[in-house]
Amino acid sequence: MAIRYELIHEDKHSGARLGILHTPHGSFETPIFMPVGTQATVKTLSSQEVMEASDGLILGNTYHLWCQPGDEIVKAHGGIRGFMNWDGALLTDSGGYQVFSLADMRNITEEGVTFKHHTNGSKLYLTPEKAIEIQNNLGADIIMSFDECPPFHADYDYMKASVERTIRWAKRGKDVHQFPESQALFGIVQGGPFKDLRKMCIEELKKIDFPGYSIGGLSVGESKEDMYEMLQFLKDEMPKDKPRYLMGVGSPDDLIMGVLNGIDMFDCVLPSRIARHGSAMTSQGKIVIKNKIYETDMESLDPECDCFVCKNHTRSYLRHLFKGKEILGQRLVTYHNLYFLKNLMKQVRNAIRNDCLLEFKEEFFLKYYGQK
Repeated sequence: MAIRYELIHEDKHSGARLGILHTPHGSFETPIFMPVGTQATVKTLSSQEVMEASDGLILGNTYHLWCQPGDEIVKAHGGIRGFMNWDGALLTDSGGYQVFSLADMRNITEEGVTFKHHTNGSKLYLTPEKAIEIQNNLGADIIMSFDECPPFHADYDYMKASVERTIRWAKRGKDVHQFPESQALFGIVQGGPFKDLRKMCIEELKKIDFPGYSIGGLSVGESKEDMYEMLQFLKDEMPKDKPRYLMGVGSPDDLIMGVLNGIDMFDCVLPSRIARHGSAMTSQGKIVIKNKIYETDMESLDPECDCFVCKNHTRSYLRHLFKGKEILGQRLVTYHNLYFLKNLMKQVRNAIRNDCLLEFKEEFFLKYYGQK
């Protein structure tokens, strides 16, 4: 079995899930946040640093690694793990998100999607079968079905046709998956804001029988209220004995609200992306270290954090690095932000274990956002 999910405990007051995700390259307590290593690298950090600042499960991007350097080259290194010298576990997306993000550069048919290469304009053609073949070569522990991620507010008729095609693509992908014993293929639940389509998608994917299920098509421009409402609806629709993965979510509020609605796995570029622009997540809320207020600030970035950055550097020094356009500043804040989310998820898991996640949420929101 490529992966196995073990449900350990449910918070008595919220139903949030504490579990263990067993993979060929390690077992991980859930809920878990996974840093994104789009091109076999979490930007600015070495693999050793990522291991220190994460729980040991990260992502790679199928579309981008297919474009550069090519999945055959990655395969020749023994997959992404050998390519980037990563000793942990891996998940790859399918390229389906690029169907959404490159909407002005692609054409969808029943057979697959024609892209224009995002940098050189050359023609690319991705089908459900090709997406699985690429991911087989990339060698991740968990891989994704190829899907269409439509705009959240697409009309009902378009969304219904899209969901039905995503289900057919999921079946086609599973039929050609070469390594089901070492790579777990997840189905992806689509349907936008329409609960009946989400329910239909889950029911049909369950018939195909995947070892895990992802929720796609959220955090794509809809309001947080819309996202939370849909997660609350999906909470009782998703299989209880399989891992649940909410794709593309990484802000502290969304992580906690996702966990309260039964999610086990999250990923997002947010913590590393904002770090490169000088924004740091701290126990007192987000700060922009480039601001002049920190020019002579001798405090650590986050006095409540025990990461390498906070134990060794002042806010004044970090501001200096950004103002001097030194790459080290981006590296240090990226490391800290990932470590912050690693620690946040550890606190969330402990709160579930002690049946007090709702209280933890109230305290955290007040401290981080200044409101409940």
